[in-house]
Amino acid sequence: MDLFSRSWTALRTAVAEVPDEDFAQPSGCTGWLVRDLACHLVVDAQDVLITLVTPAEAEPTRDAVTYWEVTGTPPTGDDPLDALTVRLAAAYREPRLLKFHLDDVGSAAGRAAELADPGLRVATRGEVLTAGDYLSAYVLEWTLHHLDLVAHLPDVAGPPAEGLARSRGMLERIARAAFPASFSDEAALLVGTGRRAPTAAEKAELGGPGGLAARLPFVLG
Repeated sequence: MDLFSRSWTALRTAVAEVPDEDFAQPSGCTGWLVRDLACHLVVDAQDVLITLVTPAEAEPTRDAVTYWEVTGTPPTGDDPLDALTVRLAAAYREPRLLKFHLDDVGSAAGRAAELADPGLRVATRGEVLTAGDYLSAYVLEWTLHHLDLVAHLPDVAGPPAEGLARSRGMLERIARAAFPASFSDEAALLVGTGRRAPTAAEKAELGGPGGLAARLPFVLG
């Protein structure tokens, strides 16, 4: 629960510190500018608020790792929901308005997470999780999107080291395999989720045709 708050605070702080002119820079999400990514984070914050006030009686059907739907096909930016995000982001016109909305809704989501009982069962996407597992899953979401935010903004602070380490661990559990020890946590997440292609040296370490390289990427949705 604490790591959710730290990861989310770090991401919102990073967005707030992005210069207005850099909202038109590309992000690490295919087809999205930084402003589009920021708009998506508003929607994510709304999802957190909705889920934490949607209690469930049934036994959990997912946990922090199995929460994710995993495919091997990277997004192209043509998905209707992705396109809607771009239109919504453009409607803000001024970055300060988008920053304000993210801070407003994002702060509320953060407070809701701090107040949540980790053992509470909640429903989302037709599944049931404990609130603790749901918020743990979002550590991976925040960390990946923090990497997306800074992909072309070297002067903006990246995600916390502890969030990177936890997210790598979750990705390795999803993959049911460990990335080579020579990979930094950031490299494991970027390569593992298809955000960048492995270098020739990295690909060799990933095991060639019969190894982990052949199973990449793990695209999470």
